[in-house]
Amino acid sequence: MDETGRQDNLIKPSVSAEAGQRMCDWPDCRDTGDHRAPRSRDRLDEFHWFCLDHVRIYNRAWNYYVGMSDQEVEACVRSDTTWNRPSWPFAGAQPEHWSFDDQNIDDPFGVLGRDGKKSGHMPPAELSGPQRQALADFDLDFPVTIDEVKARYKELVKRHHPDANGGAKKAEERIKRVNRAYDVLTKELFS
Repeated sequence: MDETGRQDNLIKPSVSAEAGQRMCDWPDCRDTGDHRAPRSRDRLDEFHWFCLDHVRIYNRAWNYYVGMSDQEVEACVRSDTTWNRPSWPFAGAQPEHWSFDDQNIDDPFGVLGRDGKKSGHMPPAELSGPQRQALADFDLDFPVTIDEVKARYKELVKRHHPDANGGAKKAEERIKRVNRAYDVLTKELFS
């Protein structure tokens, strides 16, 4: 019995009925075998050939992990995350030991956190009109972090939500501007 739970000897080998055509490997099936399916987990490059109906049945019952322990399944999944290639830790200094003074890194805008205040800031760039308007609506100056944008958004929503302002039309229009500004800032500056 193979790992899918079927007895492999029940499936007959492909036999050519007409030149160039494969027959379905399913017992007692006379259709052409146009669809391939792996024979087993250990022989993924060898295939059964089935008609459409039988390949669906075969695939429904297929379980790559049958017969593996939880640890083996976990190891297999972990190996797949690196495309079954070995990986090693980085050699040399660890990030927490890096010093910008010791490294030859040019970071004039402090994007890498050189002064501890600008980590996560976007570098200055030409801002579009909608981006400048969004920053003005949030009463923020560039450069800005995503955390600052989120905090300001939360504050403005609490202040201008129509429910907090008795359903006032002015509050409704203001919350629409706040939502548009938030979309512009998060999608254009931080994506």
